[in-house]
Amino acid sequence: MGPCRSSNIAVNIGGTLVAPASYTSQNRWIAFKNVSGLTVAGGLFDGQGQAVWNCKNAQNECPSLSIENSNNVWLKGVSSVNSELFHILIHRSRDVLVTGAQISAASDSPNTDGIHIEESAGVTVRGGVIGTGDDCISIGPGAADVWIENIKCGPGHGISIGSLGSETMQNGVRNVTAMNIEFNGTDNGFRIKTWAKPSDGFVEQVLFRNATMNAVKNPIIIDQHYCPRTTDCPTESSGIRISGVVFEDVHGSSATEVAVELNCSDSNPCRDVWLSNINLSSAGDQSPATMSCSNVYGGSHDVVSPPCCIDRY
Repeated sequence: MGPCRSSNIAVNIGGTLVAPASYTSQNRWIAFKNVSGLTVAGGLFDGQGQAVWNCKNAQNECPSLSIENSNNVWLKGVSSVNSELFHILIHRSRDVLVTGAQISAASDSPNTDGIHIEESAGVTVRGGVIGTGDDCISIGPGAADVWIENIKCGPGHGISIGSLGSETMQNGVRNVTAMNIEFNGTDNGFRIKTWAKPSDGFVEQVLFRNATMNAVKNPIIIDQHYCPRTTDCPTESSGIRISGVVFEDVHGSSATEVAVELNCSDSNPCRDVWLSNINLSSAGDQSPATMSCSNVYGGSHDVVSPPCCIDRY
């Protein structure tokens, strides 16, 4: 639990750590808190989350591995399977490096995000294969200076910023880059999602670059009317301000007709959104891929297919 006096702590895991059936009564299974200078190398974390998935007991779900209130941390070649909730949680930390992660859960397992980053800065995720029932990588409120590259994602819900705006007072997301990503059969590719309700949050300085979409349902999507429920969804206008977002060098196939959906807030339109070198087609025998735009301003460079519908300033 810290504070630790050493600035060079190494935890090497040579086998498999299996979560006990009773650990859901705790806030965390394996947690490193208040640590500076930590390396966690190797090992397989088995969260045995199947029982919780079946009952969807959200009050007791726990991440398999969490890094909290720490800095200068390296997760090196860590594997995680069947977590109850997030596999890896990075929270209120700085300068965290994750390399070569191998993360897996069933495609229908709820809330099993591969890596969730929140209230943290200077986080790099480099190399790895992530397949889950939720986002491969999710970026929550208060995340800044995040770099993601060379990831294979699928199954899952893609790489997502959000959801944001569930609370009125909420920190924003700034300076996120995700590049060299392969999406295989995911629900989404690159996604930004916010709730349709008042909020003072924001998303700015985002670059999504160099991705291959293989039969992805929503390869590129901004959804400011996000609600995973079928009832009691908010119907107000999203207060999250989205600006400075670039989608560049994205190609492959969409499993649905609408390959690019930019559905922004009517009171806070998305601004400075740009598409460059986009080539997305419909998979199978469907109609040609299309793009849908609402309350979004910016433009396009180079070839963009399906044709760009973003409003020019």
